[in-house]
Amino acid sequence: MPDLQPPKMVASQADLQNAKIDIGYRDFCAHLLIPLNACRRKNFYLPWRCEHERHAYEKCEYREYQRRVLKKAAEKAEKQ
Repeated sequence: MPDLQPPKMVASQADLQNAKIDIGYRDFCAHLLIPLNACRRKNFYLPWRCEHERHAYEKCEYREYQRRVLKKAAEKAEKQ
């Protein structure tokens, strides 16, 4: 069974503040959002320029979603 514990937070709150990451995006994948946003600003938000960074961020977000779903299912199974 996969680990249901949340991963370690890589980016500090100071890093997130300096990068001007909105509070709603300050999750366990925020450390990947910092270079993605920097790449987007550098390349005038051209969608084909930051594909690698975007893919890494979206993959992290999807894995986090899967972890939360599995954790919720495990909690539901414990109650029954």
